[in-house]
Amino acid sequence: MYTDTDRCLRAARAKDARFDGWFFIAVVTTRIYCRPSCPVVGPKPENMRFYPSAAAAQQAGFRACKRCRPDASPGSPQWNERADLVARAMRLIADGVVDREGVPGLAGRLGYSTRQIERQLLAELGAGPLALARAQRAQTARLLIETSGLPMADVAFAAGFASIRAFNETVREVFALSPTELRERARKQPGPAVPGALTLRLPFRAPLCPDNLFGHLAATAVPGVEEWRDGTYRRTLRLPYGPGVVALSPRPDHIACQLSLADLRDLSGAISRCRRLLDLDADPAAVDDLLRTDHRLEPLVDKAPGRRVPRSVDAEEFAVRAVLGQQVSTAAARTLAARLVTAHGDPVADPGGGLTHLFPTARALAGLDPEALAMPRTRRATLTGLIGALAEERVGLGVGSDWDEARAGLAALPGLGPWTVELIAMRGLGDPDAFVATDLGVRKAAADLGLPTTPGALTRHSAHWRPWRAYAVQYLWANDGAHAINRLPA
Repeated sequence: MYTDTDRCLRAARAKDARFDGWFFIAVVTTRIYCRPSCPVVGPKPENMRFYPSAAAAQQAGFRACKRCRPDASPGSPQWNERADLVARAMRLIADGVVDREGVPGLAGRLGYSTRQIERQLLAELGAGPLALARAQRAQTARLLIETSGLPMADVAFAAGFASIRAFNETVREVFALSPTELRERARKQPGPAVPGALTLRLPFRAPLCPDNLFGHLAATAVPGVEEWRDGTYRRTLRLPYGPGVVALSPRPDHIACQLSLADLRDLSGAISRCRRLLDLDADPAAVDDLLRTDHRLEPLVDKAPGRRVPRSVDAEEFAVRAVLGQQVSTAAARTLAARLVTAHGDPVADPGGGLTHLFPTARALAGLDPEALAMPRTRRATLTGLIGALAEERVGLGVGSDWDEARAGLAALPGLGPWTVELIAMRGLGDPDAFVATDLGVRKAAADLGLPTTPGALTRHSAHWRPWRAYAVQYLWANDGAHAINRLPA
């Protein structure tokens, strides 16, 4: 349990939604746990207990509140802010590694023993990897129960449960309702449905500025893999059990998400990747409060607070695209990427849409003919060197990768300078402190704002913005309001 009860009590009394996902409130008299912003009248302080994870509250015998649905809170921003063992483990658990490979598979990816991982997760989160994965399975089951008409047996196995009995027991224990009762409650609140797709709401901490987030994704979209259509960003997903297509639309209080999956076992991993792509677990209040302390950034922050870092669903894909984008326009980079997709990507079906392929893996690109690339010879060598390192796993850019090790591996490859490495760290790996000091747009904005313009001086000044320098870059880029990446497409 959390012992800083005074801080937790203040957040609970204020019904402060910014703390949803940071911790959970359990009530000993009702045996229910809630999010801090739960709208019901709060219990007496002596009846409250505070837990760092839903799994910890569940292990202590509490069930989820039916009013505030704490299982649907935004994720803790810590797992995107940090690169230590616990944060890397949480990112991998969210991606479904424990369900697919078990705790030994998680340990193998992290390079630690299962005992070390158990001990650290228990110390910080009050639950081990199996309990954390179980809590995630319960949330996935609830989504499938409420958003699909699948038979309950299919829901159970798609959510990752090994048996119908475990599925029924877990749902009853966590939600105090049977699977059938959950579905009946959901039917009383009908919403728009798309045949063959799961319709979800992805929560976030307000505020959220969608302009640069969706503007960037739309402006750099690779034809066949991504598109902007009818106010929605759509893209294909390469998932462990099969391909998928996602459609994401900004709404005032959530992101509308429609998922079409070849295999429903990929649901939790697909949601995790979509949240990572849109940086939905960020804490914008903490970011903006710190950046406002620099009076030259303050007007940009106040003009459009809540900017997120547009990230990626696959760091290896983004690394390849970053090299293709070296020293060329956005349009040229899209054209080069589209050629690779057509020649080496796996075809997918997208009825009624314009998506045609999955972005090719590094192994699929390993056999490409460099002479077929319409690029300068040196950049061809850079691209093939990166592809070879990724295909042979000499550089690791997975969800649970160590950011410093990944940076060092990338920097050792010929042709990958600081701009490319930091861009991959920022948008591919999700490091919130990545900083592209040599970027032309950043330096131009710095000059307009009276900041240092040389890379060395600007890097030294950026120490004031740590650990949120990737967000500072978004505000600096926003200084050029005419650029397509800063405008929500029509």
